[in-house]
Order: sequence, then C-alpha cells, then structure tokens
Amino acid sequence: MVMRGFERRLERLVEGGFARAFRGAVEPVEIGRRVVRVLDDERTLDVRGSMTAPNMFAVWLSQADLDRFTPMQEALVRELGDLARTHARERGYRFVGNVVVSLAPGQGYREGRFEVTSALEANAENGPGSLVFSDGSRVALGTGVTIGREAACNLQIEDPRVSRRHVGIEVAGAGYRLVDLGSTNGTRVNQSPVADHTLVDLDIIEIAGREIRFEAS
Repeated sequence: MVMRGFERRLERLVEGGFARAFRGAVEPVEIGRRVVRVLDDERTLDVRGSMTAPNMFAVWLSQADLDRFTPMQEALVRELGDLARTHARERGYRFVGNVVVSLAPGQGYREGRFEVTSALEANAENGPGSLVFSDGSRVALGTGVTIGREAACNLQIEDPRVSRRHVGIEVAGAGYRLVDLGSTNGTRVNQSPVADHTLVDLDIIEIAGREIRFEAS
C-alpha cells in the first residue's frame, strides 16, 4: 500500500521528458523499494523493546545517473523521506532523529548500478518531530518553534489574520505540546479550537485557514 502510493506520485513526477531520461538507467521507484528494504533489514530492538529504524539514508549512484536526477532531485528526496516515514509508521518502527535522504556519486559506480546505505543518528536535539506544510516542505521541530506574523518567530506567516506571536510548539516529555499564545483568531487542531494541546502523530494544526500536519517521526 505504501509503495503503491509512492509509485503513483513518482509517475506524476517523472512523466513526459523525465520518463524518457530514465530508460535503461536507475529508476526512481527502484530506489524507493531499496530504501524500504533497508528499513526492514536494518531495524534493531532498543533497550525499551521498541523497533528502531535507521533515519539517515545515502543513495550512491554513478555520476551519469545522478545527473539525470538533478532536475527532480529535491522532490525525489522529499518523496523518499515521506516513504520511509510512512513505512516506519505502518510497521511500528521509531526513529531517533529526523529522516534525511541524500543522493551522492559513488566512486567507480557504473551507470545503472546504485546502493543505499543507512545509519541511526540523533540529528535533532529533542526527537524527530516535524511540521509538514501544504507544499510538501518540512520543518524539524527540534527544541520547539514559535509561529506568528513577527519576524522574530521561527516560522513567520505574513497574514493579517495571524497574530504577531500566534502559537508555540514546545518539547513536552518525549513529544511536543502546542500552546496558543493568546492569538486573536485562535488555533484549531483537527478542526477543534485549542488553547493547549499535546500533539499526536498526524494531528492537523489550522492557523488562519492554513493546514499544517504534525508528524511525530
């Protein structure tokens, strides 16, 4: 199911001229399948009895294959990261940090050959939580963020309906807590108004009509 959705999105990503460029070369969907396999093969049981999966993925390619990916590299890396997070969520794996995918040239790699290596790395001070915006962009929460209209906020939204300091997201135990900072127009989570809310994976935060998805991993 996870791979099917990934494959459909890739079809849209590589349609037209891009599709012709990948004939006989490394196909993006092959990389996705390998990332999923690495997740399953390299998961480990931590001291709390939870399955921990690698969160850092390096895709090694020939220079020729890497050059083909250049026009769509940013979108592909984002899709591969989303694939890893979704697969891990469905299998009950946890991450120790934010998921990061990179594409790099592998020394001596011939065209059509690639490899995916992985590692576990706690690359965020307080866990792997992140906010995902409607355009697919992602912001790691780290130690927390403040969202509002003023430039001093970590995430600035220039909209008169957004208060200068609208909402804060802070570390709470092993997760995150959302606190409305006395905003004029309020904050909603999963369509309900909130003043203080402990965030749960896939909660939808709404600020001035903008929807932002919280992901715990």
